[in-house]
Amino acid sequence: MNSTVRRVAVLGGSRIPFARQNGPYARASNQDMMTTALNAVVEKFGLAGERLDEVAAGAVLKHSRDFNLSRESVLGSKLAPETPAYDVQQACGTGLEATILVANKIALGQADVAVAGGVDTTSDAPLALNEDLREILLEVNRTKSNAGRLRALAKLRPQQLVPEIPRNAEPRTGLSMGEHCAIMAREWGVGREEQDELAVRSHRKLAEAYDSGWLDDVVVPFLGLERDQNLRPDASVERLAQLKPVFDYVHKREGLLMAPAYAMPRMLQRAGIKLQDFDFYEIHEAFAAQVLCTLKAWEDERFCSERLGLDEPLGSVDRDKLNVHGGSLGAGHPFGATGGRIVAGLAKLLSENGSGRRGVISICAAGGLGVTAIMEAA
Repeated sequence: MNSTVRRVAVLGGSRIPFARQNGPYARASNQDMMTTALNAVVEKFGLAGERLDEVAAGAVLKHSRDFNLSRESVLGSKLAPETPAYDVQQACGTGLEATILVANKIALGQADVAVAGGVDTTSDAPLALNEDLREILLEVNRTKSNAGRLRALAKLRPQQLVPEIPRNAEPRTGLSMGEHCAIMAREWGVGREEQDELAVRSHRKLAEAYDSGWLDDVVVPFLGLERDQNLRPDASVERLAQLKPVFDYVHKREGLLMAPAYAMPRMLQRAGIKLQDFDFYEIHEAFAAQVLCTLKAWEDERFCSERLGLDEPLGSVDRDKLNVHGGSLGAGHPFGATGGRIVAGLAKLLSENGSGRRGVISICAAGGLGVTAIMEAA
């Protein structure tokens, strides 16, 4: 057994532009999109016909037919069909968690070359049956006689034919992630203006990355879209101030999306480094308030003492090093795809800035989860 832990390299990545719900990708499936992005990686690195050790990826919203989504995407790609693949799902942390999984296998010598990623579409979200209708259909399936089946079907009522639309809500609270984020904003005193300022910065930084050609070798066109459709290059604080808030403040327990505030110090302690020891910070912008609350928590002496058990605050993050090419507020956030976007972008950023540079990733996820990672330039 090889006990040597090997260094793992991120060679690069590709993605398709992110689109708005029911827009250009309205009829595209998760498999269509994942296969396109996978083929872009194959072409980029000359992998056509090659057997890789594995592909790990996944989606949060997927149909039952997509139980083997990553494997089917591999079979539809130009990779050798012998390439094994499996699905990963950890809400918004899916793409980063998939990357960590394959990286760990490479580090332990269980694999040499692998691809990680993720995908999601809300335009093709699965619709669930009304629970009463589901029970009736199961009864029909169990019943042996035609008369029995007719008796079961006679129980149907018009309201039972209405499907259940997927909701972005936590099962334990019934609140959406946005409502949970509103809790955080209230508790941490994060105002509208500073949220708008962060959002504007995200849009403008992403627009600059496109205009400068920085994303030319990362984003591949798909179904007529060449840039993230959510991007608003002309965004301004004044314009955003005119928009009505989507979520109002509510009174409940601590916000769901604070998990990265807890995950980060644990990772830093294991690595033996400080929060300020990074050249770049990639913090997933689930909401502007989520980022701002997390940053405030790391600076807060009481939070770091009582909640994190630290002798002193983690400290502040240099905003000039934060999401330097824009983030999820500008690009959009297809749940399973965000981790791959961030990992590929940070890898390129570190490579361009020379050996020894270091970056950190922080992603909040549904269920009160936080996924973090450290990357270094070789």
